[in-house]
Amino acid sequence: MKPLEFKQLEETLYYEQLDNGLDVYILPKTGFHKTFATFTTKYGSIDNHFVPLGQTEPVKVPDGIAHFLEHKMFESEEGDVFHTFGKQGAQANAFTSFTRTAYLFSSTSNVNQNVETLLDFVQHPYFTDETVEKEKGIIGQEITMYDDDPDWRAYFGTIENMYSTHPVKIDIAGTIPSISKITKEDLYTCYETFYHPSNMLLFIVGSVDVNEMMELVRANQSKKEFAEPKPIERHVKPEGTPVDRTEHVVAMPVHTPKVFVGFKESNPTRQGKELLKYELSLNVLLDLMFGPSSEAYEAMYEAGIINETFAFDYTAEYGFGFSIIGGDSTKPEELKEKVIETIAAFKQRPLAKEEADRAIKKKIGAFLRSLNSPENIANEFTRYAFNGMNLFDVVPMLESLEASDLETVLHHHFKSEYRTVATVKDKDMS
Repeated sequence: MKPLEFKQLEETLYYEQLDNGLDVYILPKTGFHKTFATFTTKYGSIDNHFVPLGQTEPVKVPDGIAHFLEHKMFESEEGDVFHTFGKQGAQANAFTSFTRTAYLFSSTSNVNQNVETLLDFVQHPYFTDETVEKEKGIIGQEITMYDDDPDWRAYFGTIENMYSTHPVKIDIAGTIPSISKITKEDLYTCYETFYHPSNMLLFIVGSVDVNEMMELVRANQSKKEFAEPKPIERHVKPEGTPVDRTEHVVAMPVHTPKVFVGFKESNPTRQGKELLKYELSLNVLLDLMFGPSSEAYEAMYEAGIINETFAFDYTAEYGFGFSIIGGDSTKPEELKEKVIETIAAFKQRPLAKEEADRAIKKKIGAFLRSLNSPENIANEFTRYAFNGMNLFDVVPMLESLEASDLETVLHHHFKSEYRTVATVKDKDMS
């Protein structure tokens, strides 16, 4: 077990890679009552084209299968695993993103027992033809619910506008026609390929004894047999071309229109410290341009163009990346124009060192506050690790940023040919 010291943050993270390839990280937090653990596989909704374990030819599986598999993992011969966690005083959950599937729990008692349960149920799949068919109806209702959600339609509409072929444009849950094609055999194929320990990461944060916990994990894994670790051959190509569609309006019944302005990443292959620097620079920039204390935000709010729903975000993984800015507005055209004008104005002048430093310090403060949340630490650490980054490098990287770094990213990311607009409004609105 290797200790990784981050003296600036007064944190020591313990790491070990087991013989089966599983990466295990333990972050002891003295004084924390709650322990939080995530068991995550580097497998998400975009991984629909790959070479299955033990085969030589790539296969294309139905869209939404990673999310479907996440749902099915909580069933076992003995019943629902949620019930087991509940009896042990833990709250359990799971989620599927574009690039990963995470299983997690939080508890203040029976931590060792809950860690064993987490490892065991994720490493013991149980699918039958009958339960797979039943799940199609349940997930079909979930898809319908999201189809009726204006915020989700606006968000995914923006992504759909950006991409022509990359599977990030497909809803994480898939579609009702696509999930109808999923079979028990498909689930086992995906599970055996992507749920190998060598493609997974276990992160435990809380008031735990590091040596005792590490020994528990080693003993648990040593009882199980796994195939030899092999690299996974994924057939998903990065897409960094200009947007597929510059603008699109979705008509659905809403009281207030929603408008999102999106910018597609033109170089979506960054990883490691290069991605970390770029991502942090872009997040600082977005806050400078559109944060609550920015001139643009104050002007739009006072003019009634935006309300408290206005937000912005940057998402980056290997193969794709995008920023999205927007929210509800009774004046959608004005919101769109103001966002575009604000970015153009920033590009036409040099960034002052003082304003850059102020925004960077604000970001450092927000990050340090986030370290008080074990959930945030575990989820963010895993996302960073899967992209060759380290969560605990954030502060030194932010401290190293200069105004010139922000200007470089500003001119690289916010290009007109990589911009799209998605609007959701009632068909009767002019």
